[in-house]
Amino acid sequence: MKVLLTAVNAKYIHSNLAVYSLKGYASEYSENIGISEYTINQGTDEILADIYRQAPEVLCFSCYVWNAIYVRQLITEIKKVLPHVHIWIGGPEVSYNALDFLKRHPQVEGVMRGEGEETFLELMHYFTGKITGLENVKGIVYRRPGDVDTEPVIVENPWRPAMDMDKLPFVYYHNLEKFENKIIYYESGRGCPFTCSYCLSSIDRCLRFRSLQLVKKELQFFIDSGVPQVKFVDRTFNCSHKHAMGVWSYLAEHDKGKTNFHFEVAADLLSEEELELIESMRPGLIQLEIGVQSTNPDTIREIRRVMKFDKVSKCVSRVRAGENVHQHLDLIAGLPYEDYESFRHSFNDVYALRPDQLQLGFLKVLKGSHMHEMAGEYQLQYQDRPPFEVLSTSWLPYSDVIRLKGIEEMVEVYYNSGQFTNTLLLLERAFPNAFAMYEELSGYYKKNDLNMVNHSRIARYEILFDFAAESDVMNKKTYRELLTVDLYLRDNVKNRPAFAGEPTVTKEEAAKFYAEEAAWHNYLKGYEAYDKRQMRKMTHLEKIDGRLLLFDYKNRSLLTNQASIFYI
Repeated sequence: MKVLLTAVNAKYIHSNLAVYSLKGYASEYSENIGISEYTINQGTDEILADIYRQAPEVLCFSCYVWNAIYVRQLITEIKKVLPHVHIWIGGPEVSYNALDFLKRHPQVEGVMRGEGEETFLELMHYFTGKITGLENVKGIVYRRPGDVDTEPVIVENPWRPAMDMDKLPFVYYHNLEKFENKIIYYESGRGCPFTCSYCLSSIDRCLRFRSLQLVKKELQFFIDSGVPQVKFVDRTFNCSHKHAMGVWSYLAEHDKGKTNFHFEVAADLLSEEELELIESMRPGLIQLEIGVQSTNPDTIREIRRVMKFDKVSKCVSRVRAGENVHQHLDLIAGLPYEDYESFRHSFNDVYALRPDQLQLGFLKVLKGSHMHEMAGEYQLQYQDRPPFEVLSTSWLPYSDVIRLKGIEEMVEVYYNSGQFTNTLLLLERAFPNAFAMYEELSGYYKKNDLNMVNHSRIARYEILFDFAAESDVMNKKTYRELLTVDLYLRDNVKNRPAFAGEPTVTKEEAAKFYAEEAAWHNYLKGYEAYDKRQMRKMTHLEKIDGRLLLFDYKNRSLLTNQASIFYI
């Protein structure tokens, strides 16, 4: 019996922990189980052909909101070329509408609902003949064959109880080479203590953790292996102070200076002890993702979210002051009681905290969530296709959704890229608030037909210079200088862009500086093995207001990747 576990990931750098965990838990059948990972950037024909060549007898798909369309296409076509294959499916996108999914997709024999490890093992018993029926397999919805003259009957078995986290396999010990150049995902806990109405994690209220003894052993494996990044998939990682402190203390004590660990946390739950520990960490050891979603009290209450923004603000500001932790803050547009002006306020509140990234996302109305149940009351219109994104609400018409989409694009290009830091700090002063600046910038793109064009990075600088010069005429010279600084902070570009003008440092000035630097190394530490010509190629000199600026690309910030800069 050949079984193929199939994952269609959003990007090549992503991996699918679920399929490896299913195979690991059913290790007694490992010789029968294969894994194939693809991405949504591959054509369905290419994926279909690869599955066909492997000729599985049982084909299992891991289904999420980002790959649902591709999975539906594949299960429709695969039966045409492999008519005898048994298709099973699992994942959050089908767990809460399994009955409807089977009615719509007759090619599929069954759905695994919720946690899949124990369920998949029992299905392997069934596939290999160790058990004869599916009626006692918890956590599945399946087609039971009818009599000769009757149609199959869809049967819903009871949900499976939450499993012991220590029974989960650690899938990386013998497979790490398969994850080279990919993000490593790791879970030390399942369930969520909160009941946010838009989130499927709120359904699993059975909060439990892997024992710290096991977690520490597995984290040490990542540290010793020099893995670049490990992303914890735990929901609200710091909801247990003891667990969070146990993990973070271990990382701080055993850090070898290479691995970064990503956590999703509730900032307002961070204790003084946790904050002090975070402040002591090596820059880049951890990064934090913090879901604010909205600062409108009516919205927060309606979506059943527990969040004290004043505490969030204090904790985020304190962590930022330490300059050692990347912080990613999230907002969601389209929530109840949040109109355009309310969202403007939420945006400005969060933007004022200066996160390293500000994710402006749009509500996804997921089946099984409370938000889905309330769609009628909220006059919530959303896409029928995945990712089921909001189109309008009784507070937010589609015209405003479109406006926010334009602002989202500007925030992504100009703020989240980290390429325009100094320029934006000045440009914001020319507008009533940050939201207004991105609003105007989005309008500038529209007015000048700059949307739907694949701009180069240099072109983005040129556009921002033109916009800034038009918006704040008095500071045109300063914008030219700041954009030049921002450009060279990121890259030692060889072709000087037009907005930067002619080189500001003469060949004679540069020659004199590098000759002295080669002799004395006053600024460029770690360049002792290089001569003056090599140092000149590896760095950049710029003159602003008569003062030399030296950009050192060998020593970049671990958080921003910007070059070190010396004012001479």
